[in-house]
Amino acid sequence: MAKLAFVLLLIAAAVYTDAARIVGGNPTTIQEYPSIVQVEFRTGILWSQSCAANILNSRYVLSAAHCFEGFINNRRIRAGTSTRGSGGTVISLTRRINHPSYGSLGYDGDISLVQLSSPLVWSDSIAQVSILPQGFQMPDGLPVVHAGWGTTQAGGVSSSILRDVQIYTINRDLCTARYASLFIPQRVTENMICAGILDVGGKDACQGDSGGPLYYEGILIGVVSWGRGCADSHYPGVSTAVSSYTDWIVFNAV
Repeated sequence: MAKLAFVLLLIAAAVYTDAARIVGGNPTTIQEYPSIVQVEFRTGILWSQSCAANILNSRYVLSAAHCFEGFINNRRIRAGTSTRGSGGTVISLTRRINHPSYGSLGYDGDISLVQLSSPLVWSDSIAQVSILPQGFQMPDGLPVVHAGWGTTQAGGVSSSILRDVQIYTINRDLCTARYASLFIPQRVTENMICAGILDVGGKDACQGDSGGPLYYEGILIGVVSWGRGCADSHYPGVSTAVSSYTDWIVFNAV
């Protein structure tokens, strides 16, 4: 099995209460983001994309635990296509490993390893992603990117094609304070990354983007998890910080 690619970044100091969702972005292609895959759910005989995941190696993808609660026989992945629900390679799933801390403290530990029933075949539209070393902390104010097929506005219709959007990492203490001010406070933990355009809004992940990527320079630093509303100016989007779980990922997926 292919080893996970790790990149050590040297960087100069410079509540989706519903499932997370791309707003304010632009159309793109799978060749720009070949490590993203669609997670499809079956209702009756119909399959529909509802989450996303990220290719770690030929047999494992990384997603959000809230996308993989319950049984997995009604889920599959679709890789190597820019079009939602069409083309590419469809593969069923063997098992999922939700992080053991998930569910004990809000969305803390919202991360899942998913094993594929057959290996992916590498191409210009299917490739593995690099992740950060355990414990690496991302600085504030860095340009980061979401990609996915989610809705282009809260409560809207999912995009038929892959889209991306650039936002910025936001100080966790500030993000924590804002979510703590809600009538029903939401907890932001050290295992999360907040990102958006603070006090402006208009750009974010959105419904259907859960489990998908938050990239810095093509490196997977976060998995779309939760937030309040969509592209809200006051409340940033929140992703699971992959570097909080790198050792767990390596132990279970390599």
